Amino acid sequence: MAGSALSVIDLQAGVLEGCHDADAVVARCRVLAEHARAEAPVLWVQHEEEDMPRGSPSWQRVGGLGSTPGEPCVPKTFRDAFADMPLRSLLQQARVQRLLIADAQGGYCIRTTAQRSRGYAVTLVSDAHITTASVFGGVASSGEQIVAHADRYFPGLRYPGEDDLAAHDAVTF
Repeated sequence: MAGSALSVIDLQAGVLEGCHDADAVVARCRVLAEHARAEAPVLWVQHEEEDMPRGSPSWQRVGGLGSTPGEPCVPKTFRDAFADMPLRSLLQQARVQRLLIADAQGGYCIRTTAQRSRGYAVTLVSDAHITTASVFGGVASSGEQIVAHADRYFPGLRYPGEDDLAAHDAVTF
């Protein structure tokens, strides 16, 4: 995992409300973070907004997901973890080339973060992300359908002028 980092995005009480199988996904994320720490930096990204302010119960990470000393927590106010946040500079300082992502609300935050990850190979950990049901354009999708769509979407995400080292992928932990 040299040159890699794990980014755990939005696994917070207020984000996980209504997510199917949240406990199992959180448990896998906890084990994933423990394994990653042996070889790679772990970065925690936490969403905050008016109804989920920093430090509030809904803002807190769940299921024993805690950082160890030196692991950064990047607060974000947009769906995109790169938008107006220090994530890119943290990755550059750690000489990261591959970013592994575990996430909640994948229909929003995974996609927007991945689409702004230019220059990084992004791997979605397919059994370590979750979302709630949503309605887009009058079409209802279950959380399971949205997760399955993200798992299919990631391997095809490519950008002009980037080689296979910056390809995106989805893997099971």
